[in-house]
Amino acid sequence: MQRQRRACQIAFFALFLCAPALNLLRFDLTEVQLWVLGQRWSLGIDTFRQGLIGPGEMAWRLLLRALLPALLIVGGFLAVAWRYGRLYCGWLCPHFSLVELLNHTLQKACGRLSLWDPKPTPQRGLTPDRRWWPVFVLLCLLMGFAWAITLLTYLLPPADVWGRLLHGTSTPGQVRFLVAGTAVFTAEFLFARHLFCRFGCAVGLFQSLVWMANPRGRVVGFARDAGRLPTASAAPAAPSGLQAAHPSQCRSCDEPHGNACDRACPMHLPPRQFKRRKFSCVQCGLCVQACEHSQSAQQRAPLLQWSIGVDALRESLRARPRETPSAPTSRAAGNAMEH
Repeated sequence: MQRQRRACQIAFFALFLCAPALNLLRFDLTEVQLWVLGQRWSLGIDTFRQGLIGPGEMAWRLLLRALLPALLIVGGFLAVAWRYGRLYCGWLCPHFSLVELLNHTLQKACGRLSLWDPKPTPQRGLTPDRRWWPVFVLLCLLMGFAWAITLLTYLLPPADVWGRLLHGTSTPGQVRFLVAGTAVFTAEFLFARHLFCRFGCAVGLFQSLVWMANPRGRVVGFARDAGRLPTASAAPAAPSGLQAAHPSQCRSCDEPHGNACDRACPMHLPPRQFKRRKFSCVQCGLCVQACEHSQSAQQRAPLLQWSIGVDALRESLRARPRETPSAPTSRAAGNAMEH
């Protein structure tokens, strides 16, 4: 699964960088023209103003070239999010691909996934080395510049932007955009990449909202029944004296620091908790993989697993607080007691 996810991320990242040069998708401000799949995408408003087409044909063009494509794209995107959550973020988003790359580089430098982490996130076989600090800072700077110039080519002709840049003849407006964009994106990659993904990205936020509204959407579930604990009122060996394990009581990792799933999550989410605690889950599956590796080393079944449909609904119902018996306070409760 991770090999497939990495292949999708690399392919979409390359598409993101090359789409303007190939006119696959960009809006040219110089021509006020939208390009889609190498073709000029026009609604025919100028033709309508010149009287070459009538109102009926103009309305038909608006329906076929604007309204219907928008509904199909947005509807399909939300349908995927309804069932799989932030699948786009974890499998395609170029920004999140950089988040994972920078996380890994920073972890090599100081053992942390973010500069704001209060303590290191240990990883087996990885010893922090300060010599990775220049690599991390330089990578943030290069990616910030790549982000800025790529966004500029979505708005201006790519050949003109790159040609002027290589010959040192960029316009003052292009220079200001590149300097400001590089500074902003570099700072974001250095200090706030996780915060942007969790709270600042509108695309991710809408995916999470749609996903949370569907209790049957795919979610990582914790197999509480597989990690049962003995109760104090019965013998440990008696099946009737066992209770389902709570996620916080999971201590079965063979890792020296435990909590392999928590340390594997690139978004700093608690994989063993309920769905509402995993609002920003990007469906990467790294926590499931970490649990599987840890448990297989001990010849045990993994405690984390993908849940969808009825299984996901069961996870959602577990998140609701259970009602505890209390003294009857209503008329209906009083009648029940009398009977």
